[in-house]
Amino acid sequence: MALLEHPIRIDASDIAGREAHRLAMLYDRVRTIDLLDDMINVRFAGEVAVVSSFGAESSVLLHLVSRVNPAAPVLFVDTGKHFGETRSHRDQLREKFGLTDVRSLKPDPARLAEADRDGGLWLRDPDACCRIRKVEPLARGLAGFTAWVSGRKRFQGGDRTELALFEPEGDRIKINPLATWSSDDIEIYQRAHDLPRHPLIDPGYKSIGCMPCTAPVGEGDDDRAGRWKGQDKTECGIHFGALGVEHDGSGI
Repeated sequence: MALLEHPIRIDASDIAGREAHRLAMLYDRVRTIDLLDDMINVRFAGEVAVVSSFGAESSVLLHLVSRVNPAAPVLFVDTGKHFGETRSHRDQLREKFGLTDVRSLKPDPARLAEADRDGGLWLRDPDACCRIRKVEPLARGLAGFTAWVSGRKRFQGGDRTELALFEPEGDRIKINPLATWSSDDIEIYQRAHDLPRHPLIDPGYKSIGCMPCTAPVGEGDDDRAGRWKGQDKTECGIHFGALGVEHDGSGI
């Protein structure tokens, strides 16, 4: 006779949630560079990717990654709508930091032909545009990885104010090593290591995404106030729910 006539079904997200909580307790007071070293070279060795927008503050995370393992996979979602300055900044940081595995993830041409033939979907339905140009390519790029590193920080405001150091995402762990860093911490690190500045920072862009949906911000505004300005939208969707699971836009 079987021990269990009705086998227990284990929710992978529950396992990931418990692991994220355990890691948060273990690494609560660990230096950021030591945390990254452990995540990239030990705990998730060969199974973790770094996701970077190569935006206004990306140089800090990428410099830290280069110090612990410049061969770590770095994923850049190339939506086809980025500022030319962002692509130039990507190439500059890749060369300066010696990053040897920077991967550009692009939208599926068939999906674009189907839903955004004229390139104007961002104006008609920004959620759908983000889903096709960002969420879906990143979901494909992260296939096979059990963890990924993001550069999000609490001070950026919006939905990030309560950001945890580790988060569950389906059966994957998302690591936010800079979650507790302040804007002053970022500035001090950039100056201490003479890191290249994104060319759009001085004109007032504090958070830099796709060109049609990014604007400069005013003094005292949240860093992300210029993203989808005038709309009830603060995130593209790659940080909501399990990537690749929510195809109807509910998690965007």
